[in-house]
Amino acid sequence: MQSVWQASRLGERTEHQRLERFVLGVPVYRLARASCAYGEHWREPFEGCLECDETTFAGAKKGKRGRGAAGKVMLLGILKRNGEVKVFAVKARSGQRLIRLVCMHTRPGSLYYSDSWQAYASLAVRGDRIVVRKEGGRPKGRAHINGIEGFWSDAKHWLYPYRGVPRRFFHLYPGEVCYRFNHRAEDLVPLVLQLMKRLDYATLRSLSG
Repeated sequence: MQSVWQASRLGERTEHQRLERFVLGVPVYRLARASCAYGEHWREPFEGCLECDETTFAGAKKGKRGRGAAGKVMLLGILKRNGEVKVFAVKARSGQRLIRLVCMHTRPGSLYYSDSWQAYASLAVRGDRIVVRKEGGRPKGRAHINGIEGFWSDAKHWLYPYRGVPRRFFHLYPGEVCYRFNHRAEDLVPLVLQLMKRLDYATLRSLSG
């Protein structure tokens, strides 16, 4: 089995330099990004106090700009308070699809915080649900989803230089941002290096296109 690291034709020193630049945010290393996304794919389901929310990101832009522009990608985010985050690309704001993802990646008995979108109402059967209502853009009362909203803000800031990413590669970028967030207190160079040495190159290519 050939690992992702072994698949490179460059020398060991050059590979390490590329990896270090990737960790700093230089957009030079798609295999490292794909490795991060693959690592996040196998994260265990969440439990406890969870925040659920959706947002849209711009992929490759063609034709119309602004509101209604082509290339928008919808993402569902699930954040465990004071912990980790999971993000999934979805084709449309389909309640059935989003709730199926929430159920697949969380454990029964959790406490779900979400906005007032009716699709989330079924989570009350799976655990407890608290509806976060807003007034003037701010939460009314003590309930909030500030964690996942803060993550969206950071993710969009990080991904801004990548505007124009082809849709078939876009899923790798939220995966990378999740990996960075979930390992935010650690040195990423040895972590990503370990991933690249462990992962099978053929398997990773099927994920990264």
